[in-house]
Amino acid sequence: MDKLQILKSFIGKEFTESPSPFMKWLNPVVLSAEEGQLEFQYTVREEWLNPMGNLHGGVTAAIFDDVIGATMFSLNEKNFIVTINNSIDYFSTAKENDIIVAETKIVKRGKQFVNAQCEIWNADKTRLIARGTSNLFKISN
Repeated sequence: MDKLQILKSFIGKEFTESPSPFMKWLNPVVLSAEEGQLEFQYTVREEWLNPMGNLHGGVTAAIFDDVIGATMFSLNEKNFIVTINNSIDYFSTAKENDIIVAETKIVKRGKQFVNAQCEIWNADKTRLIARGTSNLFKISN
């Protein structure tokens, strides 16, 4: 089974088969999976909060980076694809037990570099929490 098919097999379920221990800790639910485009859902947990009781910006950035990594997984590339940089703008926040949704898409897929975008929303997608882009580089395994 190819990597995209593995992701698709988890639609509506927690992605327990991730090769990433960090993603397993984040515990996303796969909402949709297409080549180069994913939608994952997360439940904000207490350990993700800053001292003000809001979703910590570092956790938001970690979700951003990890779901973009899964998006690279969906491409079924033979090479491993690593992050060069992330640029994230923060617009809003979330509280404990809130459901948030991360949506990704490939902006440009070149021979060596990939540019991807991620948006993180509240559950009903009426409030944008963060948006950004990531540049990634294909390396040999």
